[in-house]
Amino acid sequence: MRKKTVAGNWKMNLSKDEAIKLFGEIEARSEDVQDEVNMYVFAPFIYLDALITAKNSDSRILIGAQNFYPADKGAYTGEVSITQLKNLGVDAVLIGHSERREHFGETNEFIKQKVDAAIQAGLTPIFCCGEPLSVRESGTQNDYVQTQLEESLFHLSVTDFDKVVIAYEPIWAIGTGKTATKEEAEDMHKFIRSLVLLKYRQVTADLATILYGGSCTPSNAKELFAMPNVDGGLIGGASLKAQDFLEIANQR
Repeated sequence: MRKKTVAGNWKMNLSKDEAIKLFGEIEARSEDVQDEVNMYVFAPFIYLDALITAKNSDSRILIGAQNFYPADKGAYTGEVSITQLKNLGVDAVLIGHSERREHFGETNEFIKQKVDAAIQAGLTPIFCCGEPLSVRESGTQNDYVQTQLEESLFHLSVTDFDKVVIAYEPIWAIGTGKTATKEEAEDMHKFIRSLVLLKYRQVTADLATILYGGSCTPSNAKELFAMPNVDGGLIGGASLKAQDFLEIANQR
């Protein structure tokens, strides 16, 4: 049985005080969210330590980093290593987000290295995949996403693959106000699950967690999450308001 997962990606937003306040509001009201829901918060690097310090010992909120460099240490000025994040007490990492691919030129091969580093460090990778508008309009979105999975994820053993959460991001629906219809989301999630079945096995495909990550809001979360292959959401703008994030988390 797959547990629903909601992951808030705060991106490059909030001051330190705002971040601590928002986290506190989410944590304080997390008891109102169904027990079978996993909740993650992906905060900017500079606030991770403060959030981990402020986090209650019995908190159900998992804290993640939005990025890292896939080396233990070295001459990589300005970067943060997966080892440093683990030492800090981070639970998870985002990998392959469309903004990292688009703005910072992260390739499928580089993303593969990051997947391996996260697995080796024992952190949960939330692996993002998805197509831009031009690919969607050409009708080749399935081929595009399949290549992302094959080149960055499908080298993993069954045991390691089971540790990964997949987030499907229709890039044309991120920060644009556009949203994939529930049918479009379901079609891609079902296709991704079929690829997992072909590569691995039935139980792996059945248990794989696949999130929707394109402008998910309190107003559309219920119909999206009702789709049989949509297991929750990677939430952007709506995660910056505790009420919205918790409302999304409580959608059945």
